Amino acid sequence: MAVLIDRPNWPGPRGLLWSHLVSDSSLEELHDFARLLGVPERAFDRDHYDVPETVYDRAVLLGAEPVGSQELVRRLRESGLRRPKTRI
Repeated sequence: MAVLIDRPNWPGPRGLLWSHLVSDSSLEELHDFARLLGVPERAFDRDHYDVPETVYDRAVLLGAEPVGSQELVRRLRESGLRRPKTRI
């Protein structure tokens, strides 16, 4: 039961690199952590938050577990919280 964050390596808005913030136990835990971190609700996308590199170190200091992107996705899937995009 942890909040996980991958390294900021996804290019995004404002020329920043972005990370994914997930929980491997509950969306409630994830939303609570995001509020603590000061991440706006609009950054939530189905099962994760997209967070800029500027908050990575603080997230880890607050207890997010740094993991690789593959492990993050694996643990999210295993938790049953993964919500893939639906194709139309």
